[in-house]
Amino acid sequence: MNAEPHTLHRPIQRADLEAKMRELQGEAEETYQSATNTIVTVAAVAVVAVVAVAYLFGRRKGKKRTTLVEIHRL
Repeated sequence: MNAEPHTLHRPIQRADLEAKMRELQGEAEETYQSATNTIVTVAAVAVVAVVAVAYLFGRRKGKKRTTLVEIHRL
């Protein structure tokens, strides 16, 4: 336990509970912001990857389907 020595022998006050709740809320907010940034970054990378793959497959399919017409003059 990381309780301070002077708090072990006195009753828990409302202010003690409020201070601890604010501390926990601050930690939760930091964790939430960090997780949100990570999720946004991963989503952006995934979108770029999907667009790149779709572009490359579309380009390949277009090359396979292209008809080459040669015109020769007599």
